[in-house]
Amino acid sequence: MTHVDHEITAELVRELVRDQHPDLAERPIRLGARGWDNQLWRLGDDLAVRLPWATAFADVLLPKEHAWVPTLAPHLPLPVPVPQRLGVPSERFPRSWLITTWIPGAPADQAPVTRPLDAARSLATFLTALHQPAPSGAPAGRDRGGPLVDQSEQFAEALAAATERGLIDEPDALRAIWQDAVAAPPWTGPPLWLHADLHPANVLTADGTLCGVIDFGDLCTGDPAYDLAAGWLLLPEGIDHLHAAYEPTPDPATLRRARGWAAARALGCLIIGDNGVHGRPGGKPSWGPPAHAALRRLTAAVCASRPG
Repeated sequence: MTHVDHEITAELVRELVRDQHPDLAERPIRLGARGWDNQLWRLGDDLAVRLPWATAFADVLLPKEHAWVPTLAPHLPLPVPVPQRLGVPSERFPRSWLITTWIPGAPADQAPVTRPLDAARSLATFLTALHQPAPSGAPAGRDRGGPLVDQSEQFAEALAAATERGLIDEPDALRAIWQDAVAAPPWTGPPLWLHADLHPANVLTADGTLCGVIDFGDLCTGDPAYDLAAGWLLLPEGIDHLHAAYEPTPDPATLRRARGWAAARALGCLIIGDNGVHGRPGGKPSWGPPAHAALRRLTAAVCASRPG
């Protein structure tokens, strides 16, 4: 995470809304969350303002959401934030920003799933609805949803870093999962819509199951295995129920690629969690526990299959 030097306050948010969307300016404003790329500020009870505050590429994410999410949202079975207004760069704030609907719920990294079978069905239904062929001109992923082999160097670096920090016990098992995923036949179907950022902080829960999906900034097209990997990070059990409820039923190659992506995503979240525990920049302590749990589940099968 590379922070861009713009201090965001409630007063700044109010001034931006008053300047560009004055009909909303008298609504109460309060901080909702500070995410990886954006800050989220509540705007009354049913709206939110998202402003980029970190990473230079955050500037392209919100206009992309504004362009594409409204056409997808009506077809999705879980609530998602629907862009309502786009804020343009100005003297007060030199970046684009967004007003969306507010989705209630707690992020799954803070309120984990406790009803895994219900959550597995909800996630499968959501992904089935989202994973449709994308139209011409739909955005491609930066490094998501493409061939896994392109990420092998990054995976090796993350595995080495996590091993050096003493965060994992079975590096060989994770390496085997990745090598198997890279060797799996690639996706040959049409580019499908992907959320492409379904880690626990971007999935909301209530009463132990899923109640919403947020942050479509990485929305792109590609291999559905990338999103299917999220089941390992979100579900304490029931991954097979996710695969059984998803349509069409994933073939073995897709599941192998999903395991590889899950290992890569979990490693990344593990390092971010450890950074948070030790006060390093960009760290988020709550990302560590679900990543640890995902890696234990991923490696258990590999370790169980080893001779003697």
